Amino acid sequence: MSYKSERAKIDFILEMIENIERIEDRHGGVVSALEDFEGKMAILMGLAQIGETLKKLDDTFIEKAELAREKEGAYFTRNYIVHDYEGIDLYIVEDILVNHLPVLKHKLAAFQSGADN
Repeated sequence: MSYKSERAKIDFILEMIENIERIEDRHGGVVSALEDFEGKMAILMGLAQIGETLKKLDDTFIEKAELAREKEGAYFTRNYIVHDYEGIDLYIVEDILVNHLPVLKHKLAAFQSGADN
């Protein structure tokens, strides 16, 4: 595992999370962002990118950072969005944004700051 390569992936995921947060802020919240066509499309693309990139992280890192559940869930979400199985349920997306994305952000940021020391 190349530390530099893994670090770049983590940075990218954190950037995608911050982009999603900015979109939510611009629209005055998660629900408003998902109700807006461009907001919804941008958020879905960000979530797909997060899922794809998490899947590419080395398993050793995933174990150290205790991200196995997040990796599996994010990749499932990526497939759900990309393949649009039976239409995308925005209530599920809202739940991901409110309850799961902050946990992922916290875990990645905590691991990243610990790796810097």
